[in-house]
Amino acid sequence: MTIHREGYASILLTAIILTLLNIPSWLYLSDTYLWISILILIISLGLFLFIVSFFRIPSRKLTLNDNLIIAPADGKVVVIEETVDSEYFKDKRLQVSIFMSPANVHVNRNPISGQVIYNQYHKGKYLVAWDPKSSTENERHSVVLKRENKEILVKQIAGALAKRIVNYLKNGEQVKQGEEMGFIKFGSRVDLLLPIDTKLNIQLNEKVKGGVTVIGSL
Repeated sequence: MTIHREGYASILLTAIILTLLNIPSWLYLSDTYLWISILILIISLGLFLFIVSFFRIPSRKLTLNDNLIIAPADGKVVVIEETVDSEYFKDKRLQVSIFMSPANVHVNRNPISGQVIYNQYHKGKYLVAWDPKSSTENERHSVVLKRENKEILVKQIAGALAKRIVNYLKNGEQVKQGEEMGFIKFGSRVDLLLPIDTKLNIQLNEKVKGGVTVIGSL
């Protein structure tokens, strides 16, 4: 397991704040209220470990297959439905949404290999990630990947806690399946807008792993 580069500053800041909190606790409280100092220390260690865990990149064998669509994120499948895309395709698409809790790995990966033909950031609200309106009203970053004659839209969506979306892709860039496309801090969701005839390999409420779980076939 390694730590994602997006986490370096957050982990350092957390360590500094918790250290500054614990030093006066042990200097001024431990003699009289030792249990309070111990409690603050335990809570601080738990919080620090949680922040470190949030930015973890676990070692895993990625699924690489040009005929398959791979999960772009860890989490739970909360939406599988037909929808009309008003942003790019302007027609019916099959939407698959993956909810990422704060406990999930938050690296986002390319579901297919191909060329980036659309890359757009949208300002927006911070509705809870499971609200259906979050797909179109929340802060989000949309990318369309094209492989041969197939196009897939991947949408990183901010939530009530997620206040920063990072996307590494550029228009015209050729990307590989399984490589990092971005990162969302502190829980949210990722939507896939797929061709309407996509054969899915997942079910509603199924837990998926980014870069590993097969979503469907191209």
